[in-house]
Amino acid sequence: MEIIEKVKIKKVLQIGLVVKDLEKSMKLYWEVFGIGPWSIVTFQPPFLSDTRLRGEPVSYSIRLAIAHAGDIQWELIQPLSGTSIYHEFLDQKGEGLHHIACDVGDYDEAVALMQKHGIGVLMSGKTPMDSFAYMDTENHLGTILEIYNRPADFNPPPSENTYPPQRTE
Repeated sequence: MEIIEKVKIKKVLQIGLVVKDLEKSMKLYWEVFGIGPWSIVTFQPPFLSDTRLRGEPVSYSIRLAIAHAGDIQWELIQPLSGTSIYHEFLDQKGEGLHHIACDVGDYDEAVALMQKHGIGVLMSGKTPMDSFAYMDTENHLGTILEIYNRPADFNPPPSENTYPPQRTE
C-alpha cells in the first residue's frame, strides 16, 4: 500500500461566504456582529485571468468585501456575471458558508498531494498578485478549501469603496 504524504494546513486565513446582495450582507455583519469595516473590490478580467472551472476555461466577475475579525479574514462574495462555483453555490444552496481558505505552505505541492488523495481542483485562477485554487473537499471537510500561491510581499488590491462609508470631516 502506497503511503501518501499529508497536506499540511498551517493556518486558517479566511472564511468565505457567497451572498446575493453585498451591501445588505455587509450591513448585517456590521450592525449585528460588529464585523467590519469592509473593503470592497471587483474582480473581473483582465485583472482576473486564467480562470478555470473543473479544468475548462471560464470568464466571470464578482464583487467582494473583506473585513477582519481578529486574525481571520471574512470575505463576502457576490457573483456578477459568467459561470463560477459562486453562481453554482447560490443556485444549489442559497447564501452561506462557501469556503475556508488556509495557508498550506507550498501551493504546488499541496495541489499535487490533494490530487493524490483524490481531491481535484474545482476552480482556479490568477490575479496580478497571486494564484488561487478552490479544492473539491466538500466530501472530506463539508466545505470547499481554498489555497493561495502568494508572494511574501503580497498586498491586496486597492479598495474601491468601504462599508460603512468613511467619514470625511
